[in-house]
Amino acid sequence: MEEREFNALADEMLAHIEQALEACGADIDFELKDGGVLEITCENGSKVIINRHTAAREIWVAAKSGGFHFRHEAAGWSATRDQEPLMTAISRCLSEQTGEPVTLS
Repeated sequence: MEEREFNALADEMLAHIEQALEACGADIDFELKDGGVLEITCENGSKVIINRHTAAREIWVAAKSGGFHFRHEAAGWSATRDQEPLMTAISRCLSEQTGEPVTLS
C-alpha cells in the first residue's frame, strides 16, 4: 500500500474513532493532534494514545494493558498479533482503564 493511500485510510479511521467516542456516552476527553495522534484521557487521568505509524503502515494503540499494532486488511483494521478488530480493542482498553463498559461501534 502506498503512503498516500495508507494516510487516507488511517485518517478516515481516526475520524471514525472520534465519532464513536462522541457517541459512546463515556466520561472521556479526546483530542486529535497533528500527525495523526488521537489522545484519549479517561476521568481517572489515564490515557489511551492512538496514532498512525506511516513507516509500518499501521495504526498503533498504547494503553495501560500494552501496545497494539493494527493493519488494514480486506476486513478492516485488525491486530497483527491476534486479528482483534481495532474498535473492539479500543473498547476493551477504555473499559479496562475507566472501570466501566465502553462500547465503540
